[in-house]
Amino acid sequence: MHWPIKNRYLRTMADQPQTIKSITEFHRLRGLPGPVHPLVSVVRFEDMKYNSKHPQSWVLDFYSIALKSNFKAKLKYGHQVYDFDEGIMTFMAPGQKIGIEYNPDQPVDHSGWLLIFHPDFLWGTPMAKSIRQYEFFDYAVHEALFLSAEEEELLNGIMANIGDEYRRSIDPFTQNIIIGQLEVLLSYAQRFYQRQFLTRKISNHDVLMRLETFLDACFHDQQLNRNGIPTVLSVAEALHISPNYLSNLLKTLTGQSTQQHIQDKLINKAKEMLSTKSLSISEVAYALGFNYPQSFSKLFKSKTQVSPAEFRQQMTNS
Repeated sequence: MHWPIKNRYLRTMADQPQTIKSITEFHRLRGLPGPVHPLVSVVRFEDMKYNSKHPQSWVLDFYSIALKSNFKAKLKYGHQVYDFDEGIMTFMAPGQKIGIEYNPDQPVDHSGWLLIFHPDFLWGTPMAKSIRQYEFFDYAVHEALFLSAEEEELLNGIMANIGDEYRRSIDPFTQNIIIGQLEVLLSYAQRFYQRQFLTRKISNHDVLMRLETFLDACFHDQQLNRNGIPTVLSVAEALHISPNYLSNLLKTLTGQSTQQHIQDKLINKAKEMLSTKSLSISEVAYALGFNYPQSFSKLFKSKTQVSPAEFRQQMTNS
């Protein structure tokens, strides 16, 4: 995964990632024996080999779930440094770029396990569709799941069950048993992420403060008219956070998604302008970044239960 370590001796990731299409190819690149099953594999990081000839950035055509322990490093993303001394778990979907930077003069020394499975392994099962509900597959690496010792032990137990089944002879029950354990694993991950949103108060408070600062700047003076209404993607990029992680964090802390947060900010600005400025409804709409006044009126009424004109009349009569 893309983990830029704060060390001037670390090698730089290659710009062009190598695409790894199969589980078998991944095993070969990491010096592992061939996989027992062509569409799923469970490996230990201790058994994987790294050297300067291996690609340092790549794109997998399959899912990966990793739990790394004893990873003593300070990892940097954007302008923030993250402490990954605890057990961490990362989730990657097919097509995402992964990379690792390390000092070639020092061995890569960490433990843990890696579960990789091709989307075809889920074919014909409910998990083929339900896996899309687990939004953490689209989180960035610095948004990894931090685990307590008890949580890590629990997930290691589930992983051991998957590993035991993986190493058995393949039979008609193999797929269902592994997928059943995978569902349990993902459900616990979802629970632990919700816990993380609540317990990592310092970093989460910083995100909320930076969100408010960014939106205040977007809504200042004529910025909306010049730049348009900020999108979820533009807000996430400004905060160096993936859109899904930001929305899930906000939902847990405030009960609202990023989109709802932006819209509420927009409506408050609209109320201010309707109350204090002698602009027409259309002029207010354009000043707020709307291309069509009808779109502004529709959103305003959906949020306030009254039209902009009715709101202005209420302010005049009060």
